[in-house]
Amino acid sequence: MMAAPSKTYNAAADLLERNLAAHRAAKIAYVDERGRYTYAELAERVSRCANALLDSGLERGQRLALCLLDTIDFPTCFLGAVKAGIIPIPLSTLSTAADFAAILKDSRPHAAIVSSDIKPVFDHAAALAQWNGRTYISEGDFSNNTLHAKMVASADAPTAETTPDDVCFWLYSSGSTGKPKGVIHRHDSLLQTAELYGQGVLGIKEQDVIFSAPKLFFAYGLGNALTFPLSVGATTILFSGRLTPAVVSAILREHRPTIFFGVPTLFNALLASGELPKKGEHALRFCVSAGEALPEKVGLAWRERTGIDIVDGIGSTEMLHIFVSNRPGEVRYGTTGRIVPCYRVRLVDESDNTVSPGELGELQVSGPSAAVGYWENPDATRATFVDNWVRTGDKFKQTPQGDFVHCGRTDDMLKVGGIYVSPLEVEEALLAHEAILEAAVIGAPDEMGLVKPKAFLVLRQGIEVNQELINAIQQFVKGRLAPYKYPRWIEVVSALPKTATGKIRRYALRQGGSK
Repeated sequence: MMAAPSKTYNAAADLLERNLAAHRAAKIAYVDERGRYTYAELAERVSRCANALLDSGLERGQRLALCLLDTIDFPTCFLGAVKAGIIPIPLSTLSTAADFAAILKDSRPHAAIVSSDIKPVFDHAAALAQWNGRTYISEGDFSNNTLHAKMVASADAPTAETTPDDVCFWLYSSGSTGKPKGVIHRHDSLLQTAELYGQGVLGIKEQDVIFSAPKLFFAYGLGNALTFPLSVGATTILFSGRLTPAVVSAILREHRPTIFFGVPTLFNALLASGELPKKGEHALRFCVSAGEALPEKVGLAWRERTGIDIVDGIGSTEMLHIFVSNRPGEVRYGTTGRIVPCYRVRLVDESDNTVSPGELGELQVSGPSAAVGYWENPDATRATFVDNWVRTGDKFKQTPQGDFVHCGRTDDMLKVGGIYVSPLEVEEALLAHEAILEAAVIGAPDEMGLVKPKAFLVLRQGIEVNQELINAIQQFVKGRLAPYKYPRWIEVVSALPKTATGKIRRYALRQGGSK
């Protein structure tokens, strides 16, 4: 756990100055499609950005929206804002104009920095929201509408005298359960996650090369590709475009990262692509998965193909990163693992009573990286942050060995014939069928209004859909699970609806949207 902080503490200054003090000025901090950047160059860019933001009229405590692709501009602008005491709010680069507009109305930032590729959509959003803040393009030459026009300012920027408990940045929840909410985090939360999980559990070292498929705007990606590597002086690979299996496989071969962070959907797609590097064709020590529970079948297939493990864990935007996790070298597939040191976890029933060992309960977590609360949403804050515990909305049970097993979301859980059914359990059974690439299960009412499982499936390429196949899949599941758990209805779709971070949007399926 990080040492007791001094009266003043600025997370950006800490992450940068610790590397310069450790004589890493000439070491490569980031690699993107445009170049390679040392720790000295990163520190200079951050200071120039901090001065540029202050020179533009922004003041300490004001909010700055960041809609940036994964290039050197993201760490530059995020850390530049934090160093200046300005509050950055990273936004999903995959959002629609309507999504951006909703967040602009909610957060009311004083300015925004936007990648040029996204600016047309962002401008449309600003018009929809009637937002009149200043917008800067992050990259380009020194023309008047780019941040670089102001970044000719001095490379020696003062550090805002913030405290560990001061608001540092916001993140918007991914929206997997509905309307996104602004999640407010403090300065000391970044280093708490880096030291407790990045270093304490994963053992990230200065010699590591990090590659995160989840983007930097996501809480998971922000830790993976910014806080964790900068906390130890590692090197990070950034890629601004869409990460297809072919692109990821090429990066694993060419840049040879030692740790790869992904999500279950991507790991599964890589296995199905036939392009995944095999044993001896990569430099990976291990991989990390979060966002949704990793199916045991995917983990075992990955180990067989690559010779290394996927370390599954669970985190949340409200807790900033992972707080229950497997350990490198001690992976038990089919479980989410054990509690990260310095966090507390409990499983409770619908009356908030702690459940007995082996029983199903909602996971609640307490720890040093918990958010302050939600922006201007007191009802949601009171419902989620209760007596130093954060309600995750995830259902778990604990094995006799102490491992936690994920059983789905509270609002995803089905009660069939008076018995709880985990959609994840049915999905994992479906994924064991050779014809199925992806699966999502929700509850749907039958003719009597009773809830039964319904499955949405993406089939592997070349598989023909017919009733015989549907019947065979249903029988297949009946043979693996209790009969009442099999999907009464199966709908084959071309793709499942997902958030920008790769989570399946089951609430959209419940509302009738399969695309």
